Amino acid sequence: MNWNSFQIFDISMKISHDMPVYKGKEEKRPKIIVERDFTSGSAYESRLEMNMHTGTHLDRSLHMLPGGTKIDSLKLEQVITKCKVLDLTSCLDKITSQDLKDKDISEGDFIILKTRNSFDDILEGDFIYLDDSGAVFLRDKKIKGVGIDSLGIERSQPEHPTHIKLLESDIVILEGLRLKDIEEGEYLLVAAPINVPEAEAAPVRAVLLR
Repeated sequence: MNWNSFQIFDISMKISHDMPVYKGKEEKRPKIIVERDFTSGSAYESRLEMNMHTGTHLDRSLHMLPGGTKIDSLKLEQVITKCKVLDLTSCLDKITSQDLKDKDISEGDFIILKTRNSFDDILEGDFIYLDDSGAVFLRDKKIKGVGIDSLGIERSQPEHPTHIKLLESDIVILEGLRLKDIEEGEYLLVAAPINVPEAEAAPVRAVLLR
């Protein structure tokens, strides 16, 4: 295999204090603290303080389900896999089952939802999300995982039905993707989270290869 022939697309958010965070909440903004620099020693060291659900990240079911799965149960085959990017930029508020019914979605697919979120400055406001009916549709298709270019796969839904329906079926959820320059089609997804075994979520450097 000639790896030099692959195009590599970084679909991750950059981590900074000024990055978009869920609903603009200040407590979710990362803090990058310099602990040592060359004025005080021979090395430069910094510390990152960040909520696990900030930026591009992966959810496990413990996020919403008591006794649910953690990062340690994730198999890398679930997040290093073929995927399909679906163009849903026509959706103006949310993605429903009606929006998905004519898309090419098969059992075992990892689906990535490209929306207006990747183009408009709406990540901290009324971003496009996957509603309950869309989650049921994807669950019933028996997909492997779903990613979206919003900071949450749902937006202010009481009882979190989208998260719960997906996570109950061990469907991987990737949030905080950046898809502006990504065309609809098939790719290889590489989205391994940092290995924090006991955590309910973890940051990801997500890339697509084609």
